[in-house]
Amino acid sequence: MSEQYEYVPHRLLRLRVRDIASGVEGVLMAVINENVADTGSEYWMELAYIRAASGREFTTAVANVQPAYDQPQTARSRQEAGSA
Repeated sequence: MSEQYEYVPHRLLRLRVRDIASGVEGVLMAVINENVADTGSEYWMELAYIRAASGREFTTAVANVQPAYDQPQTARSRQEAGSA
């Protein structure tokens, strides 16, 4: 029996990313090429595993992953922006 998945290197591994499909941000934990078929024929797809702030991981298509350059604002940075 052959393996049903394989790990794929990705430039954003362990970095903060955003899933453009849901808008949720988290850390990209893994990219895996998985056989997602539930029948006899194979259907391989690259899935990104993202760990959200809640600690739960979710999957999305790798094409939906983009870097999250803007970091969440703290209360102090919001106050400073309002006082300018």
